[in-house]
Amino acid sequence: MDPVRDTIIQVEKVSAGYKNTVVLQDVSFAVKRGEIFVILGGSGSGKSTLLKLMIGLNKPLSGGIFIDGQNIVSAAGDERLALLKKFGVMYQRGALFGSMTLLENVRLPLEEFTDLPLSAMDLIAGMKLSLVGLKEFGSLLPAELSGGMQKRAAIARAMALDPQILFLDELSAGLDPVTSAELDHLVISLAQNLGITFVIVTHELSSIYAIADRVIMLDKALKGILAIGRPQDLRDHSENEFVRRFFNRQGESAIPAKKFSS
Repeated sequence: MDPVRDTIIQVEKVSAGYKNTVVLQDVSFAVKRGEIFVILGGSGSGKSTLLKLMIGLNKPLSGGIFIDGQNIVSAAGDERLALLKKFGVMYQRGALFGSMTLLENVRLPLEEFTDLPLSAMDLIAGMKLSLVGLKEFGSLLPAELSGGMQKRAAIARAMALDPQILFLDELSAGLDPVTSAELDHLVISLAQNLGITFVIVTHELSSIYAIADRVIMLDKALKGILAIGRPQDLRDHSENEFVRRFFNRQGESAIPAKKFSS
């Protein structure tokens, strides 16, 4: 398999920070097409910073982020707009508009970025809701739904423009174990049936073991990647005791030894 064509996201020597504080320094990794890729790490390790960089909300201090071969850092105008359409985003709390029904929420990206007639947009929005198991709930407001259903609706909206990539921020946060497991199954189903690439920020180990093809573990002190690989491999074979203890649910008493280098 061609490693270049198999890569859909390439992060190259990215550094980022706020004011005089550097949060990430010379971070590099690749996400494979069709992969479920998880970003994890402790508080202040740079998870949210990295996600904002990858979706183009913030610009790095240096380095490049390539989505399907195009650099989102330098893209502008129509090139940037076309690049943004290649991915969808589910924010941590769903970010649904409370005054709009689920159907209207999912239809919104179509209204903004297409010239389709309203009937066609409603049909597409209904199909996206069906994909996440909410076919019968399109007329309800977000406040009338459980937290898990709101996240499903947010995933449906993120899929409105048929993106190649979905970024999910804290998929399982605030949910009970049963609802969290149901969302894990949804992610696996969408990846397998639609070929969507997922980049997910989470620290829920049960979810990570259930869905992740690979993970990167960020570390605050290192300002970068402490470990990268399959979660099972990191649990059983990592040379870093801190990493092994984390993936074996044994606490975090060990000190990270060294930064991962690609």
